[in-house]
Amino acid sequence: MNKKDIADIRKRFKLDTDLLKIAEIYNVYIQKESSEIFHEESRSFSLLDREQQELFLANFKKVLGGKLDQKLFEVKFQPQEEGQTDHTQHLLYEGLEADDTAEWQENMQHLALKMVQDKQYEKDMVVTFIRGTYFKATKREADETEIDMRDEVFTTPFILCSMNTTELPKSSLVFDFVEKEFKSNLVTDPVIKLTSPIGGFLFPSFTDNAADIHHVLYAASKANKPDFQFIENVLNGDEIVTAEEDKAVFEEIVKAVIGDEVNSKTLANVYDEINAMLVVDEEYDDEDEDAPVLDAKEMERVLKASGVKDLSTEKVERAFQQVVEDRNYEMKASHIVPSYASKSIKISTKVADIKISPQDLRYVKEVNYNGKRCLLIEVEEDTIIEGFKLIAEEELE
Repeated sequence: MNKKDIADIRKRFKLDTDLLKIAEIYNVYIQKESSEIFHEESRSFSLLDREQQELFLANFKKVLGGKLDQKLFEVKFQPQEEGQTDHTQHLLYEGLEADDTAEWQENMQHLALKMVQDKQYEKDMVVTFIRGTYFKATKREADETEIDMRDEVFTTPFILCSMNTTELPKSSLVFDFVEKEFKSNLVTDPVIKLTSPIGGFLFPSFTDNAADIHHVLYAASKANKPDFQFIENVLNGDEIVTAEEDKAVFEEIVKAVIGDEVNSKTLANVYDEINAMLVVDEEYDDEDEDAPVLDAKEMERVLKASGVKDLSTEKVERAFQQVVEDRNYEMKASHIVPSYASKSIKISTKVADIKISPQDLRYVKEVNYNGKRCLLIEVEEDTIIEGFKLIAEEELE
């Protein structure tokens, strides 16, 4: 799945839409003490009152919120062993295809129990499963109307899971208008925290508008903090690499090639070269093309184009082998470059922290002035500090 696929299905989770239909919802309440199912309930989603539907739909959108490879991860299922019936891919596929509600519920119950089989949660938890159908309209031609566009759609049955903790509301003081007196409000019913899911997943993944039953889209609770145990033991998925880990690998490989020290111009050129790969990819916008990656060959090209001297194929491959023990390792280009749309680069000094955008990095230099190391920032306009315009002082020799 790419970010456009995720954005499209995410925005369909709303009331009164004909592009996403939820058939069933199955809720499982699991107590922290026993890690057993305390209560379960399966209903038709359309039979929920409108307020409950809105709460759940907002929750499902939260599950699918966040960036790919930071909070959302496309996970490939591990191969099933012969005769294995509790493999998550098998349970999800059987649940998706089940004509009988009881069969769908049995498969989802099995999944819920896998979640607490090897992990003790600190709070009671509610696991929610929905089964529905997602419709994606084909691309409309210039001479087609809105009605024509919906004559042909891609139809994908799906299962979405949301995991949410519970908490007891705090006691409070209330005023009783009937009795005209102040009372303490002691509520003992746990509140399900639908606004902050702790995890979830979407099955199947979508590739080129077609269902991909060999992958599941996993949602972590926090960016760059996936639950690797959940991915392996619950989803039965392969290992994943976060964007943060990819960026750390990139930095270590660059250091292994050129050393720990680099001037701002070279670093700016590196970011520009990698960002150019992403810009071309977005302009081409071919869904059949994979996202741009940096392997040893592409890394060598980027560093040479950025002005790095004394570079060789053997030196770059040796750096890959040294850092990741794999000369064929690939890093997604989108993981490496800071956001060009914001001041995403932080320059840290003892005196101050400065934030700038990647394309402005070339205007920052470290210089020696009167025997002291100074940070020089080239500016084209007035510098304003607390409403005051800064006046120019001495010129550098």
